[in-house]
Amino acid sequence: MLLLQLPDDVLYHVLSYLDCRSLSRLAQVCRSFCRFVNRDEVWRRTARRCLNTGIGPDGTDIYPHIPLKERVKVSRNWRNGVCRRAVPLKWKTQLLPWLQLDRDVLFLSQAADIGAYRLHQDSGKIHRNPFEIYSGHIGDVCHFVLTDSHLISGGSDGKILVHSRTSNESVELSGHNQEVNCVDSKDGLIISGSRDRTARIWNLTSSCPRDTIHMFDRVWSVAVSPSLSSFVTGTSCCENFSPLRIWDVERSLCVSSLGTDFRRGAGVLDLVFESPVQLFTCGYDTFIRLWDLRLDPRKCAMEWEEPHDSTLYCIQTDGNHMIASGSSYYGVVRLWDKRQTKCLQFFQLSSNLASSPVYCLRFSSAHLYAVLATSLHCLDFRLTATCIR
Repeated sequence: MLLLQLPDDVLYHVLSYLDCRSLSRLAQVCRSFCRFVNRDEVWRRTARRCLNTGIGPDGTDIYPHIPLKERVKVSRNWRNGVCRRAVPLKWKTQLLPWLQLDRDVLFLSQAADIGAYRLHQDSGKIHRNPFEIYSGHIGDVCHFVLTDSHLISGGSDGKILVHSRTSNESVELSGHNQEVNCVDSKDGLIISGSRDRTARIWNLTSSCPRDTIHMFDRVWSVAVSPSLSSFVTGTSCCENFSPLRIWDVERSLCVSSLGTDFRRGAGVLDLVFESPVQLFTCGYDTFIRLWDLRLDPRKCAMEWEEPHDSTLYCIQTDGNHMIASGSSYYGVVRLWDKRQTKCLQFFQLSSNLASSPVYCLRFSSAHLYAVLATSLHCLDFRLTATCIR
């Protein structure tokens, strides 16, 4: 029992050298050890090395309400591919849906409407009926993004709708004359990209675009930097222009092009900023690429290749070690560890007879949601949590 008489900071340091199994066995020694080992500080160093525990490289925690010990247990299931599958929603008409996840609410676009569905806190199951529906587009919703106060959607009718999440009010932004393929927003700044080969900069308080940038290529994806000083566009790469370009927000000027030797048609379908200097991209050329904006823009820092040569429609990262990607064939979702080059796990969500791309995916600490042409799929990594004792 002399071990428990050590100061807490010294004991934390001693226990930081133990692996998950040893910590769990130590918790079985006595009640005092059990109480101490169950503290988050004991598991923090281990959690930083695990997948999707919500602990970032800088120590930030995005799931503070979930004990770290439980998150480390579930992390083993992510790595081992242990999960329970479900298809909570189906529909008959083939669509190009999109989804977003905000705490215990899942937002899903179906044709011209966006439904908000509540999630059960414990199981992650979805209520079958939306508690709120955002509408107003004449055509299908192509893409939408969430902020703390608004839902901003772009549609095939060329319109952008800004819906208030606290009232029934909505504002229409008109400027594009063809479908709006992508939209992103941060801190009152809105960037949109369209089939009409333009990207437009908007302010949340104005219905007219602040500026229009002629891209000379279809814009598939946009992403606003966390610093708010720049944004990135991903185009179809059908003209003699780099598909990845960085633009200054204030001057509306291209400040850099990323990469070289993109083959014709290697369009970029999704962009994710993990930090102001780290950008992830994916698209038709079947690669996930990490760009460090502090280094030579002609070369990516790392890349991961889809092993079946499939187009990658969407990606998401946990902010630390894990990447999830959605492929174009048979609804394949893959999990990647950034520290490895090969795919860690994959899940085929559709049958060979009903092949569909994964148009969008989002995940929380224990659940992954992926939307296909006619269904929404849920992978639950918590219910069958692997014991680490």
